[in-house]
Amino acid sequence: MKRQRKEQPDVVVAGAGFAGTVIARELAEAGKHVLLLEKREHIGGNMYDEKNADGILIHRYGPHIFHTNDAAVYEYVRRFGTWMPYYHQVRGKIGGKEVPIPFNFQAMEQLFPAEKVSRLQQKLRFLFRERKRVSVMELLECSEKEIAELGQFVYDFVFAGYTAKQWGVPVDQVDRSVINRVPVVLGYENGYFADVYQLMPQEGYTSIFETMLRHPRIQCCLGTDAQTRITLQENGTIWLDGTVFHGVFVYTGMPDELLHYRYGTLPYRSLDLQFETLQLESAQSVGVVNYPNSEAFTRITEFKKLTGQKKSGITTILREYPTAFARQEGQEAYYPIENPENRARYERYRTALATWNQLYLCGRLAEYRYYNMDGVVARALQVSQEILERKSLSNDSRTVCLLT
Repeated sequence: MKRQRKEQPDVVVAGAGFAGTVIARELAEAGKHVLLLEKREHIGGNMYDEKNADGILIHRYGPHIFHTNDAAVYEYVRRFGTWMPYYHQVRGKIGGKEVPIPFNFQAMEQLFPAEKVSRLQQKLRFLFRERKRVSVMELLECSEKEIAELGQFVYDFVFAGYTAKQWGVPVDQVDRSVINRVPVVLGYENGYFADVYQLMPQEGYTSIFETMLRHPRIQCCLGTDAQTRITLQENGTIWLDGTVFHGVFVYTGMPDELLHYRYGTLPYRSLDLQFETLQLESAQSVGVVNYPNSEAFTRITEFKKLTGQKKSGITTILREYPTAFARQEGQEAYYPIENPENRARYERYRTALATWNQLYLCGRLAEYRYYNMDGVVARALQVSQEILERKSLSNDSRTVCLLT
Protein backbone atom coordinates (compact mmCIF):
# COMPACT_ATOMS: atom_id res chain seq x y z
CA MET A 1 0.00 0.00 0.00
CA LYS A 2 1.25 3.49 -0.82
CA ARG A 3 2.48 5.45 2.19
CA GLN A 4 0.68 8.73 2.89
CA ARG A 5 2.06 11.83 4.55
CA LYS A 6 -0.08 13.21 7.33
CA GLU A 7 0.70 16.28 9.40
CA GLN A 8 0.05 16.25 13.11
CA PRO A 9 -1.55 19.29 14.75
CA ASP A 10 0.53 21.43 17.08
CA VAL A 11 -2.10 21.11 19.78
CA VAL A 12 -4.92 18.70 20.60
CA VAL A 13 -7.65 20.08 22.86
CA ALA A 14 -10.23 17.82 24.51
CA GLY A 15 -13.50 19.64 25.21
CA ALA A 16 -15.31 22.52 23.51
CA GLY A 17 -16.54 24.42 26.55
CA PHE A 18 -15.06 27.78 27.49
CA ALA A 19 -11.74 26.30 28.65
CA GLY A 20 -11.06 24.34 25.49
CA THR A 21 -12.53 26.86 23.08
CA VAL A 22 -10.61 29.86 24.43
CA ILE A 23 -7.34 27.90 24.33
CA ALA A 24 -8.05 26.67 20.81
CA ARG A 25 -8.77 30.19 19.61
CA GLU A 26 -5.77 31.76 21.33
CA LEU A 27 -3.32 29.18 19.97
CA ALA A 28 -4.82 29.32 16.48
CA GLU A 29 -4.44 33.10 16.44
CA ALA A 30 -0.81 32.58 17.44
CA GLY A 31 -0.25 30.45 14.34
CA LYS A 32 -0.71 26.97 15.84
CA HIS A 33 -2.77 24.25 14.21
CA VAL A 34 -5.35 22.95 16.69
CA LEU A 35 -7.40 19.76 16.69
CA LEU A 36 -10.40 20.15 18.99
CA LEU A 37 -12.12 16.93 20.08
CA GLU A 38 -15.57 17.18 21.68
CA LYS A 39 -17.36 14.15 23.11
CA ARG A 40 -20.81 15.70 22.76
CA GLU A 41 -22.54 16.35 19.46
CA HIS A 42 -22.37 20.11 19.99
CA ILE A 43 -19.92 22.84 20.99
CA GLY A 44 -20.29 25.17 23.96
CA GLY A 45 -20.02 22.74 26.85
CA ASN A 46 -22.59 23.43 29.55
CA MET A 47 -23.20 26.89 28.07
CA TYR A 48 -24.85 25.33 25.02
CA ASP A 49 -28.23 26.85 24.18
CA GLU A 50 -30.80 26.14 21.50
CA LYS A 51 -34.42 26.80 20.63
CA ASN A 52 -36.77 24.09 21.81
CA ALA A 53 -39.69 22.69 19.84
CA ASP A 54 -41.80 25.67 20.96
CA GLY A 55 -39.30 28.23 19.69
CA ILE A 56 -38.05 29.27 23.15
CA LEU A 57 -34.28 29.70 23.52
CA ILE A 58 -33.24 27.47 26.43
CA HIS A 59 -29.97 26.65 28.17
CA ARG A 60 -29.84 22.87 27.85
CA TYR A 61 -27.64 22.42 30.93
CA GLY A 62 -29.20 25.01 33.21
CA PRO A 63 -29.08 28.80 33.39
CA HIS A 64 -25.82 30.61 32.68
CA ILE A 65 -25.36 34.35 33.28
CA PHE A 66 -22.01 35.90 32.42
CA HIS A 67 -20.74 38.22 35.15
CA THR A 68 -17.26 39.45 36.00
CA ASN A 69 -15.16 42.17 37.58
CA ASP A 70 -12.30 41.36 35.21
CA ALA A 71 -12.20 44.04 32.52
CA ALA A 72 -9.81 42.00 30.37
CA VAL A 73 -12.17 39.01 30.36
CA TYR A 74 -15.11 41.30 29.64
CA GLU A 75 -13.34 42.79 26.62
CA TYR A 76 -12.23 39.36 25.45
CA VAL A 77 -15.69 37.77 25.26
CA ARG A 78 -17.12 40.86 23.57
CA ARG A 79 -14.86 40.17 20.58
CA PHE A 80 -16.98 37.20 19.57
CA GLY A 81 -20.53 38.49 19.48
CA THR A 82 -23.06 41.04 20.66
CA TRP A 83 -23.83 41.05 24.37
CA MET A 84 -26.61 42.87 26.18
CA PRO A 85 -26.68 44.15 29.76
CA TYR A 86 -28.58 41.81 32.06
CA TYR A 87 -29.48 42.45 35.69
CA HIS A 88 -30.04 39.08 37.33
CA GLN A 89 -32.54 38.85 40.16
CA VAL A 90 -33.39 35.79 42.23
CA ARG A 91 -36.21 35.27 44.69
CA GLY A 92 -36.60 32.58 47.33
CA LYS A 93 -39.72 31.01 48.83
CA ILE A 94 -39.25 31.52 52.58
CA GLY A 95 -41.93 31.52 55.25
CA GLY A 96 -44.65 31.48 52.62
CA LYS A 97 -43.27 34.66 51.02
CA GLU A 98 -41.11 35.37 48.01
CA VAL A 99 -38.09 37.37 49.15
CA PRO A 100 -34.89 38.59 47.49
CA ILE A 101 -31.87 36.27 47.29
CA PRO A 102 -29.24 37.09 48.51
CA PHE A 103 -31.00 37.97 51.74
CA ASN A 104 -31.14 41.76 52.17
CA PHE A 105 -32.91 44.54 54.08
CA GLN A 106 -36.05 44.11 51.96
CA ALA A 107 -36.19 40.42 52.91
CA MET A 108 -35.91 41.38 56.57
CA GLU A 109 -38.82 43.78 56.24
CA GLN A 110 -40.94 41.07 54.62
CA LEU A 111 -40.19 38.46 57.29
CA PHE A 112 -39.56 40.27 60.60
CA PRO A 113 -41.50 42.82 62.73
CA ALA A 114 -40.68 46.45 62.00
CA GLU A 115 -39.02 47.12 65.40
CA LYS A 116 -36.70 44.15 65.00
CA VAL A 117 -35.82 45.19 61.45
CA SER A 118 -34.88 48.67 62.65
CA ARG A 119 -32.56 47.27 65.35
CA LEU A 120 -30.93 44.76 63.01
CA GLN A 121 -30.27 47.30 60.30
CA GLN A 122 -28.76 49.76 62.77
CA LYS A 123 -26.48 47.11 64.27
CA LEU A 124 -25.42 45.77 60.88
CA ARG A 125 -24.51 49.22 59.60
CA PHE A 126 -22.44 49.85 62.70
CA LEU A 127 -20.66 46.51 62.91
CA PHE A 128 -19.94 46.21 59.19
CA ARG A 129 -19.67 49.88 58.24
CA GLU A 130 -18.57 50.56 54.67
CA ARG A 131 -19.33 46.93 53.76
CA LYS A 132 -21.99 46.12 51.18
CA ARG A 133 -22.04 42.35 51.71
CA VAL A 134 -21.03 39.94 54.46
CA SER A 135 -20.99 36.16 54.51
CA VAL A 136 -23.50 34.21 56.55
CA MET A 137 -20.55 32.74 58.48
CA GLU A 138 -19.52 36.24 59.59
CA LEU A 139 -22.99 36.77 61.02
CA LEU A 140 -23.06 33.38 62.72
CA GLU A 141 -19.73 34.06 64.40
CA CYS A 142 -20.62 37.61 65.48
CA SER A 143 -20.42 38.28 69.22
CA GLU A 144 -23.54 40.47 69.07
CA LYS A 145 -26.36 38.07 69.97
CA GLU A 146 -29.11 39.45 67.73
CA ILE A 147 -26.80 39.54 64.69
CA ALA A 148 -25.72 35.95 65.34
CA GLU A 149 -29.42 35.00 65.53
CA LEU A 150 -29.97 36.68 62.16
CA GLY A 151 -27.09 34.64 60.78
CA GLN A 152 -28.70 31.49 62.14
CA PHE A 153 -32.02 32.39 60.51
CA VAL A 154 -30.39 32.95 57.12
CA TYR A 155 -28.38 29.75 57.55
CA ASP A 156 -31.45 27.70 58.47
CA PHE A 157 -34.01 29.08 56.02
CA VAL A 158 -31.97 30.32 53.05
CA PHE A 159 -28.89 28.13 53.00
CA ALA A 160 -29.31 24.82 54.83
CA GLY A 161 -32.22 23.24 52.94
CA TYR A 162 -31.05 24.37 49.50
CA THR A 163 -27.51 23.20 50.17
CA ALA A 164 -28.55 19.82 51.56
CA LYS A 165 -30.55 19.20 48.40
CA GLN A 166 -27.75 20.50 46.18
CA TRP A 167 -25.02 18.30 47.67
CA GLY A 168 -27.08 15.34 48.85
CA VAL A 169 -25.66 15.37 52.40
CA PRO A 170 -26.61 17.03 55.70
CA VAL A 171 -25.52 20.65 55.65
CA ASP A 172 -22.99 20.15 58.46
CA GLN A 173 -21.04 17.87 56.11
CA VAL A 174 -20.69 20.52 53.42
CA ASP A 175 -17.25 22.09 53.09
CA ARG A 176 -16.93 25.48 54.80
CA SER A 177 -15.80 27.10 51.53
CA VAL A 178 -19.30 26.51 50.16
CA ILE A 179 -20.90 28.21 53.17
CA ASN A 180 -18.56 31.18 52.83
CA ARG A 181 -19.97 31.87 49.37
CA VAL A 182 -23.41 32.68 50.83
CA PRO A 183 -23.74 36.49 51.20
CA VAL A 184 -26.11 38.77 53.06
CA VAL A 185 -26.58 42.18 51.44
CA LEU A 186 -26.38 45.17 53.79
CA GLY A 187 -28.91 47.31 52.01
CA TYR A 188 -31.71 47.16 49.47
CA GLU A 189 -29.67 46.13 46.44
CA ASN A 190 -31.56 43.14 45.05
CA GLY A 191 -29.27 42.01 42.25
CA TYR A 192 -27.95 38.48 42.61
CA PHE A 193 -24.44 39.44 41.52
CA ALA A 194 -22.30 42.35 42.65
CA ASP A 195 -20.00 42.29 39.60
CA VAL A 196 -19.30 45.38 37.50
CA TYR A 197 -20.07 43.59 34.25
CA GLN A 198 -23.26 41.51 33.93
CA LEU A 199 -24.42 40.45 30.51
CA MET A 200 -26.03 37.87 28.26
CA PRO A 201 -25.22 37.04 24.62
CA GLN A 202 -27.85 38.59 22.39
CA GLU A 203 -27.89 35.65 19.96
CA GLY A 204 -27.16 33.00 22.59
CA TYR A 205 -24.02 31.30 23.85
CA THR A 206 -23.83 28.81 20.99
CA SER A 207 -23.41 31.68 18.54
CA ILE A 208 -20.48 33.00 20.62
CA PHE A 209 -18.76 29.61 20.50
CA GLU A 210 -19.36 29.26 16.77
CA THR A 211 -17.60 32.57 16.20
CA MET A 212 -14.70 31.65 18.48
CA LEU A 213 -14.12 28.38 16.64
CA ARG A 214 -14.45 29.90 13.17
CA HIS A 215 -10.73 29.95 12.39
CA PRO A 216 -8.83 28.24 9.55
CA ARG A 217 -6.31 26.66 11.93
CA ILE A 218 -8.97 25.03 14.14
CA GLN A 219 -10.35 21.62 13.19
CA CYS A 220 -13.31 20.67 15.39
CA CYS A 221 -14.48 17.05 15.64
CA LEU A 222 -17.82 16.54 17.41
CA GLY A 223 -19.05 13.26 18.84
CA THR A 224 -15.42 12.25 19.41
CA ASP A 225 -14.15 11.09 22.79
CA ALA A 226 -10.52 12.21 23.05
CA GLN A 227 -9.58 8.88 24.58
CA THR A 228 -10.46 7.09 21.35
CA ARG A 229 -7.65 9.01 19.65
CA ILE A 230 -5.25 10.02 22.41
CA THR A 231 -3.30 7.51 24.54
CA LEU A 232 -1.03 8.23 27.49
CA GLN A 233 1.87 5.77 27.49
CA GLU A 234 3.57 4.82 30.75
CA ASN A 235 6.92 6.05 29.43
CA GLY A 236 5.63 9.63 29.45
CA THR A 237 4.83 9.87 25.76
CA ILE A 238 1.45 10.77 24.27
CA TRP A 239 0.17 9.03 21.16
CA LEU A 240 -2.35 10.42 18.69
CA ASP A 241 -4.10 7.97 16.36
CA GLY A 242 -1.48 5.31 17.03
CA THR A 243 1.55 7.56 16.45
CA VAL A 244 3.79 9.40 18.91
CA PHE A 245 2.45 12.93 19.31
CA HIS A 246 5.01 15.69 19.70
CA GLY A 247 2.66 18.60 20.35
CA VAL A 248 0.64 19.76 23.36
CA PHE A 249 -2.44 18.02 24.73
CA VAL A 250 -4.98 20.17 26.63
CA TYR A 251 -7.54 18.21 28.62
CA THR A 252 -10.69 19.75 30.13
CA GLY A 253 -12.50 16.57 31.21
CA MET A 254 -12.42 14.44 34.36
CA PRO A 255 -8.80 13.56 35.19
CA ASP A 256 -9.56 10.19 36.78
CA GLU A 257 -10.77 8.96 33.39
CA LEU A 258 -7.35 9.62 31.84
CA LEU A 259 -5.72 7.19 34.27
CA HIS A 260 -8.60 4.68 34.23
CA TYR A 261 -9.58 5.41 37.85
CA ARG A 262 -6.19 4.33 39.24
CA TYR A 263 -6.87 6.03 42.58
CA GLY A 264 -10.63 5.61 42.57
CA THR A 265 -13.33 7.84 41.12
CA LEU A 266 -13.58 11.56 41.76
CA PRO A 267 -17.14 12.28 42.93
CA TYR A 268 -19.31 14.97 41.36
CA ARG A 269 -22.92 16.07 41.70
CA SER A 270 -25.29 16.00 38.78
CA LEU A 271 -28.69 17.46 37.92
CA ASP A 272 -31.93 16.03 36.60
CA LEU A 273 -33.23 18.88 34.45
CA GLN A 274 -36.98 18.94 33.80
CA PHE A 275 -38.16 21.41 31.15
CA GLU A 276 -41.81 22.36 30.73
CA THR A 277 -43.51 24.71 28.30
CA LEU A 278 -46.53 26.53 29.68
CA GLN A 279 -49.32 28.34 27.86
CA LEU A 280 -48.64 31.50 29.86
CA GLU A 281 -47.16 34.88 29.10
CA SER A 282 -45.17 34.76 32.33
CA ALA A 283 -44.67 32.00 34.92
CA GLN A 284 -42.89 33.83 37.75
CA SER A 285 -41.78 37.26 38.89
CA VAL A 286 -38.06 36.94 38.01
CA GLY A 287 -35.78 34.68 35.98
CA VAL A 288 -34.94 32.34 38.87
CA VAL A 289 -36.90 31.44 42.00
CA ASN A 290 -35.25 29.25 44.66
CA TYR A 291 -37.06 26.70 46.81
CA PRO A 292 -34.74 26.12 49.78
CA ASN A 293 -37.26 24.62 52.20
CA SER A 294 -39.93 23.00 50.07
CA GLU A 295 -40.11 20.84 46.94
CA ALA A 296 -37.59 18.26 45.77
CA PHE A 297 -36.13 20.68 43.22
CA THR A 298 -33.86 23.58 44.15
CA ARG A 299 -35.04 26.26 41.74
CA ILE A 300 -37.17 27.14 38.73
CA THR A 301 -35.74 29.12 35.81
CA GLU A 302 -37.91 30.94 33.29
CA PHE A 303 -35.80 31.44 30.19
CA LYS A 304 -37.64 34.33 28.54
CA LYS A 305 -36.71 36.48 31.51
CA LEU A 306 -33.03 35.60 31.09
CA THR A 307 -32.73 36.00 27.34
CA GLY A 308 -35.18 38.87 26.75
CA GLN A 309 -36.86 36.78 24.08
CA LYS A 310 -40.33 37.94 23.05
CA LYS A 311 -42.78 35.09 22.59
CA SER A 312 -46.41 35.86 23.25
CA GLY A 313 -48.63 33.49 25.25
CA ILE A 314 -46.00 30.83 25.88
CA THR A 315 -43.03 30.34 28.18
CA THR A 316 -40.58 27.56 29.11
CA ILE A 317 -39.43 26.81 32.64
CA LEU A 318 -36.81 24.47 34.07
CA ARG A 319 -36.91 22.64 37.40
CA GLU A 320 -33.55 21.45 38.71
CA TYR A 321 -33.39 18.26 40.78
CA PRO A 322 -29.90 17.63 42.21
CA THR A 323 -28.77 14.04 42.05
CA ALA A 324 -25.74 11.85 42.59
CA PHE A 325 -23.49 11.54 39.55
CA ALA A 326 -23.12 8.06 38.11
CA ARG A 327 -20.78 7.52 35.20
CA GLN A 328 -23.43 6.37 32.81
CA GLU A 329 -24.68 7.38 29.41
CA GLY A 330 -26.51 10.69 29.34
CA GLN A 331 -25.64 11.95 32.83
CA GLU A 332 -23.41 15.00 33.26
CA ALA A 333 -20.92 15.88 36.00
CA TYR A 334 -21.79 19.41 37.13
CA TYR A 335 -20.15 20.16 40.47
CA PRO A 336 -16.96 18.81 42.05
CA ILE A 337 -17.70 17.82 45.66
CA GLU A 338 -15.33 19.95 47.69
CA ASN A 339 -13.83 18.36 50.80
CA PRO A 340 -10.31 17.44 51.97
CA GLU A 341 -10.60 13.76 51.01
CA ASN A 342 -11.67 14.51 47.44
CA ARG A 343 -9.07 17.26 47.08
CA ALA A 344 -6.35 14.82 48.21
CA ARG A 345 -7.50 12.26 45.65
CA TYR A 346 -7.50 14.87 42.92
CA GLU A 347 -3.96 15.91 43.89
CA ARG A 348 -2.83 12.29 43.44
CA TYR A 349 -4.20 12.36 39.92
CA ARG A 350 -2.69 15.76 39.16
CA THR A 351 0.72 14.64 40.40
CA ALA A 352 0.58 11.42 38.40
CA LEU A 353 -0.47 13.26 35.24
CA ALA A 354 2.56 15.54 35.57
CA THR A 355 4.50 12.56 34.13
CA TRP A 356 3.32 13.76 30.72
CA ASN A 357 4.87 17.20 30.40
CA GLN A 358 2.95 17.85 27.18
CA LEU A 359 -0.34 17.62 29.10
CA TYR A 360 -2.22 20.64 30.47
CA LEU A 361 -5.31 20.43 32.66
CA CYS A 362 -7.72 23.33 32.46
CA GLY A 363 -11.27 23.97 33.62
CA ARG A 364 -13.87 23.00 36.19
CA LEU A 365 -13.73 19.24 35.70
CA ALA A 366 -10.01 18.93 34.92
CA GLU A 367 -8.93 21.02 37.91
CA TYR A 368 -11.68 19.70 40.18
CA ARG A 369 -12.76 23.13 41.36
CA TYR A 370 -15.73 25.42 41.03
CA TYR A 371 -15.33 28.11 38.38
CA ASN A 372 -17.68 30.81 37.20
CA MET A 373 -17.54 31.37 33.46
CA ASP A 374 -15.27 34.39 33.74
CA GLY A 375 -12.87 32.42 35.91
CA VAL A 376 -12.64 29.70 33.27
CA VAL A 377 -11.95 32.26 30.54
CA ALA A 378 -9.23 33.90 32.64
CA ARG A 379 -7.66 30.53 33.43
CA ALA A 380 -7.78 29.46 29.77
CA LEU A 381 -6.04 32.66 28.72
CA GLN A 382 -3.36 31.98 31.33
CA VAL A 383 -2.85 28.38 30.15
CA SER A 384 -2.70 29.56 26.53
CA GLN A 385 0.16 31.89 27.42
CA GLU A 386 1.99 29.11 29.27
CA ILE A 387 1.70 26.88 26.21
CA LEU A 388 2.93 29.57 23.84
CA GLU A 389 5.97 30.10 26.05
CA ARG A 390 7.03 26.46 25.65
CA LYS A 391 10.24 26.27 23.65
CA SER A 392 8.88 23.33 21.66
CA LEU A 393 6.04 25.54 20.40
CA SER A 394 8.12 28.64 19.69
CA ASN A 395 7.80 27.81 15.99
CA ASP A 396 5.37 25.61 14.09
CA SER A 397 6.00 22.23 15.74
CA ARG A 398 3.95 20.02 13.48
CA THR A 399 5.60 16.77 12.55
CA VAL A 400 5.01 14.59 9.51
CA CYS A 401 3.91 11.01 10.17
CA LEU A 402 4.11 8.25 7.57
CA LEU A 403 1.00 6.08 7.47
CA THR A 404 0.85 2.80 5.60
